[in-house]
Amino acid sequence: MRIGELSKVTDVPVPTIKYYLREGLLPAGELSSPNQASYGDTHVRRLRLIRALIELAQVPVATVKEILESLDSDTEPLHEQIGRAHRALTPTRRLTATDEARTAAAAQVTDLIAARGWAVEPSAPALATLIDTVAALRSLGQDSLVAHLDTYADAVESFTRLEIDAVTSNPTRDQLAESVVIGTILGETLIASLRLLAQESISADRWKNR
Repeated sequence: MRIGELSKVTDVPVPTIKYYLREGLLPAGELSSPNQASYGDTHVRRLRLIRALIELAQVPVATVKEILESLDSDTEPLHEQIGRAHRALTPTRRLTATDEARTAAAAQVTDLIAARGWAVEPSAPALATLIDTVAALRSLGQDSLVAHLDTYADAVESFTRLEIDAVTSNPTRDQLAESVVIGTILGETLIASLRLLAQESISADRWKNR
């Protein structure tokens, strides 16, 4: 397809597509003449991924380029490719907590990871975020929530296995990696939305007339 048709199929304006091409986010089309290029399904998938990263996840263009470069690697194992993308997507933040709470949180999270046999790199940003979150909950006196960390982990592991099983039906390595990244972005919103709806329903059932 020509660039105009690619624009219609993906609902991405032609100037935006040309910008992505200039920035190296989108691979060049196949030249059909000196001034014309044709595009295919690979470009459609890549444009949808770029839109998910930039518009839905609010990822900066420079970071999007880093994620796409990791997905396009021909030498890295698939696990490493996806891991690099996850690290680029995970925000770095520091929550307020006391030193005592942070020490206790680090011990609790370390024990949790070990007990569950999860293969997690010590440098994983999500690990630091989890420790900070548990520490903040402890500092705010929410020990009752912290006590259920293993139950939370049970639930997360259960639906994460479903997610991974769902995307492994994709026929190619590129499609699999892209599906995992998109699933990570939209999965967070999906889970958060369902959680809020469940909280609203349970709250209404227990406390509406109190």
